[in-house]
Amino acid sequence: MSTIRAARFLSASFLMLGLAAILAGGVRGAEHRVVVLPTSGIVDQVMAGYLRDGIQRAANESAAAVVIRLDTPGGSLESTREIVKTLLGAPLPVIVWVAPAGSRAASAGTFITLAAHVALMAPGTNIGAATPIDEEGADIEGALGEKVLNDTVALITSVAEERNRNVDWAVQTVREARSSTAREALEVGAVDGLADSISAVLEQAHGRTVSVGGRELTLDLAAATADELPMNPLQSFLHLLTDPNIAFILFTIGFYGILFELQNPNFVTGVLGGIAIILAFIGFGSLPLNIGGLLLIGLAIILFVLELTVTSHGLLTVAGLVCFALGSAALYTEPGSPTAPNVEVGLPLIAVMTAATAGFMSLVLAAALRTRRMQPLALGLGGGSGGTLPVGTPAEVRRPLAPFGSVYAAGEEWTARSADERPVERGTAVRVVRQDGLTLIVEQADPAGSGA
Repeated sequence: MSTIRAARFLSASFLMLGLAAILAGGVRGAEHRVVVLPTSGIVDQVMAGYLRDGIQRAANESAAAVVIRLDTPGGSLESTREIVKTLLGAPLPVIVWVAPAGSRAASAGTFITLAAHVALMAPGTNIGAATPIDEEGADIEGALGEKVLNDTVALITSVAEERNRNVDWAVQTVREARSSTAREALEVGAVDGLADSISAVLEQAHGRTVSVGGRELTLDLAAATADELPMNPLQSFLHLLTDPNIAFILFTIGFYGILFELQNPNFVTGVLGGIAIILAFIGFGSLPLNIGGLLLIGLAIILFVLELTVTSHGLLTVAGLVCFALGSAALYTEPGSPTAPNVEVGLPLIAVMTAATAGFMSLVLAAALRTRRMQPLALGLGGGSGGTLPVGTPAEVRRPLAPFGSVYAAGEEWTARSADERPVERGTAVRVVRQDGLTLIVEQADPAGSGA
């Protein structure tokens, strides 16, 4: 009996030791795991929320550090402040790595990089250019300009002092729009090193002592593994809207849908067009939108709509295309804040969308001209004050007849009423039996098949 008890005791002991080893290994693995947050594009509220949540998740999982792989032209000042506060108050070490080669940490990216515990850059990247200017791209004059400049200088100075970086260089990026290559930024003390890969990042950061939450912490990343944590699908979609070219494409597609709805009412294209325009304005909210460029595109839309109702032999369409191209080129201004991006619609995209718009309007004009050239035939002595249609003309119900509604006949939409005053559903094929003024009296094209 004692032998059995001794065996059970040994088995339990080995089991507990095994569990302890597994738990210790798990903790050790978590402590040697680095979370990589790929961060690119316009700095907006989506990016701010993504970085805040990603850093908190990494802290909850006891990660050793977070690496923000940064590539941004700049963005919203409020979002930039949120990100800076997140980095300065992070519960674990945060490494900002401007990468890959060809990337930049411009405008807002300068503030974000300086706020990191460890700032690294890949060769072939650049940082800086954070001077506040107005919506026209000029220096802000007077008391307002001095106020904005001083506020921006104070922010970047406080961040540089907190992270022991070159304050003079940081101030120059604001006062003189100074921009530096990766190697120059390292030489002046703006960043801590150069790294061309994630393994080089971990090697550069290993052994550095940083202040996290008021306590000194030495980074132990010698055997750390890097796991990437990208944006979730919803965040990626919302962040994609801030791409200046995507916002422009959505806006253009939106007014295509509305124009098609006006020419051929069907509700679907109108609703989709409205949704596209709303999504475009969500993107415009994070971009330095030029109201003048937007008004030019709006004028182009008005001219296209007028082309559907006025015989101009295509002159209104040509004028609309000119306004569309000019408005597209001027859709974004120089940034109006020190963190805003310097963006524009690509010239190839402007050419493609202008050509597509010309083709779309050609199709719409062809349909409109065919409608205008149709000569309605009289119904004899009846007819009233407007055009008339012959008996038996086929039509399709557009607005349900209950008993009044509308039908589409001979290239136009007419007010209509069912001959027997029974309701007729949308899309039903009908034929004209007589006309009362401008109201068509119709019956189903196949009454027998309707179940009547």
